[in-house]
Amino acid sequence: MKFEIETLVNTERWDVEFDSTRVVFEREGLRRLGALARDLGARRVLVVTCHGVRSAGHGERALRSLADSSLDAWAFDGVHENPTTRDVEEGARVAREHRVDCLVGLGGGSAMDCAKGINFVLTQGGRMEDYRGSGKATRPMLPSIGIPTTAGTGSEVQSFALISQETTKIKMACGDKKAKFRIVLLDPTLAATMPRAVAAVTGMDAMSHAVESYVTTRRNPISQPLAREAWRLLESSFVAALESREDETARGRMLIGSLLAGASIEHSMLGAAHACANPLTSRHDVVHGAAVGLMLPPTVLFNAVEVGELYDTLHRGTPSHDRGQSLHDRLCELRAHAGLPQTLSEAGVPRGSLPELAAEAARQWTAAFNPRPVAQKELLNLYEAAF
Repeated sequence: MKFEIETLVNTERWDVEFDSTRVVFEREGLRRLGALARDLGARRVLVVTCHGVRSAGHGERALRSLADSSLDAWAFDGVHENPTTRDVEEGARVAREHRVDCLVGLGGGSAMDCAKGINFVLTQGGRMEDYRGSGKATRPMLPSIGIPTTAGTGSEVQSFALISQETTKIKMACGDKKAKFRIVLLDPTLAATMPRAVAAVTGMDAMSHAVESYVTTRRNPISQPLAREAWRLLESSFVAALESREDETARGRMLIGSLLAGASIEHSMLGAAHACANPLTSRHDVVHGAAVGLMLPPTVLFNAVEVGELYDTLHRGTPSHDRGQSLHDRLCELRAHAGLPQTLSEAGVPRGSLPELAAEAARQWTAAFNPRPVAQKELLNLYEAAF
């Protein structure tokens, strides 16, 4: 990393190059969107967002900033949670209609992933399914800007979009380096309108990214410092960010931590907790952050046989603790404070569905990167432990 993280955390405004992306951090920074878009050479801009973000007023503020910079701008607010191929197709239709030359993803991970998906279909043609996997974009893509309103997915610094097939609800990871946002704008004031329940699930998701990416089989000297710094910022700020909308310092630390965790994923991937979480969302409508919050603690204990020493560098307990136990306990403590489900049963998942869930989890791409090998049998044991 080319800069000192703690220095940035305590600085009210900064503009740096990070991991091939320009990152701008500023309170009320949304008003600079028009100027940032002009820096990319934009003239006709589509803001991709959801109804909730637009109803909070952020969409109109974004459009106003673009108009103030003499740019033509439109909004597509048809993004749903866990965006589908239909969302992407509809957004691409709007983008074609207005002949846009720049995209803005404004919202949580769903809006930002949908903006990336639109970029694929708009510039490359075909369907979203054509880009499942990595590196399948053969032509240039439009310049784009990511503006997270939640501290969760880290999508703002990732080259992958997670898009669900409309009929099967199976999540597809579609990635290409050209799909990354050229500019990321972090504005802690945007998170002030986020409901506590949303802050809880997105914050838990961000922490899971830090924990999982820190120990995957692809961990490396780039990903591990990012994950470690992300965990430090997120774990120490999560409770304060939940309890007070006035605490902009905590919200800023969460935004930076989420970005660092997302960057760590980009370099190292995720593991079994996410492999187990995705089927819970697609089959039982368990919100992703709650699902991964349920599956991460048992995954930590399972993996501790292989990487317990690494877990202890994130959260060190007393000498009497087994390896990984302190981190497990801290995750459970934070999950309880956030008011998230403590068991799969509490989340409404029937025990009889666990074998089917395990079979689907074994087909998830992240399972292959877990530090301790997992197949359907081991994944079923993880579900049983979370039940």
